[in-house]
Amino acid sequence: MTRPSIADSVILDPEDVRILRALQIDPRVGFAAMATVLGVSELTVARRYRRLRRAGLVRVIGVVDPGALGQSRWMVRLRCRPGSGTAIAEALAQRDDISWVALSAAGSEVTCAVRSRSAQQRDDLLGRRLPRTAAVLDLQASVMLRQFLGGRGHYWAALAGTLTPEQESALGPGSGGGTVDRPFIEQPVVRAHPAELDAHDERLLATLAADGRASLVDLAAAADLTPGRASRRLQALLANGVVHIDVEIAPIALGYRARANLWLRVHPAEIKAVGRAMAQMPEVGFAAAVSGPHNLHAVVHCHDLDRLFEFSTERVGTLPGVEGMEISPVSRQVKQAGTRVDGDRLSEPSGGE
Repeated sequence: MTRPSIADSVILDPEDVRILRALQIDPRVGFAAMATVLGVSELTVARRYRRLRRAGLVRVIGVVDPGALGQSRWMVRLRCRPGSGTAIAEALAQRDDISWVALSAAGSEVTCAVRSRSAQQRDDLLGRRLPRTAAVLDLQASVMLRQFLGGRGHYWAALAGTLTPEQESALGPGSGGGTVDRPFIEQPVVRAHPAELDAHDERLLATLAADGRASLVDLAAAADLTPGRASRRLQALLANGVVHIDVEIAPIALGYRARANLWLRVHPAEIKAVGRAMAQMPEVGFAAAVSGPHNLHAVVHCHDLDRLFEFSTERVGTLPGVEGMEISPVSRQVKQAGTRVDGDRLSEPSGGE
């Protein structure tokens, strides 16, 4: 049975949006600290957060960066036989190394983000499994060269301005990995000196993948560590960029009903400028320079298709250096930053607050 849409069953009020923004700034901030900054009771914050989470509007998860482990990230476009796209998308969404899956072109195109933690795992998928799938007519794989928006501390800007500068400063940067007011620093997507993880780290990361707000007591129990050692390991993993705490929000809850992939052809000398400009636009949730004929990829959210047209033509298309653009509206989001999507809701995580 299809779940009712968010728009039919959940109405966000300003207090809900303020909580979402506070989580963006510091995803692991305690309810008591958040309540103090927002000027409401701790009980109110906890109750509203749990309601948002149960409704599938928000999920806080730990996302491992394969670049910190020496592996590259890839964006893959699959052209599929009519009627086969949904099955392929669902199969890809089951894989832990696939973090983002979307259907477009009436279900005949699948776009996915590959974040394999080993070259063997990536090569098996891109070099053997997908090309041998009879329903796949064409495969285009682009490696990420530079990320301008998305990932550690660089959040979708649609909620910017929800809190006052004083409130944002009081919330972060904090011990939970918030990065408010830090300058944007572009780093190589693959580290020259990869981090090495042990069994304790792996168990801690697995717990964060299920709930990015898991308590230190829960993290310690899962990783077989004392809370003090678990805290130090968590801080080291965050500081070294091995993991970031991601706040996923269902875009439709904020009124964004039109989602699309933009594939841009940009003059090589202007890629950085265009990527940085798009990273400041509230409609853009992700932007990165990639290999291939379309050398910049972005995921955008607009209120409707008319605004998507205006955004792409008047604001993106007029940026100096943009030579061409392909717009691929998303007909169904199957997975979002490691979270399965059920209709327009983020799947209910297990455990956590």
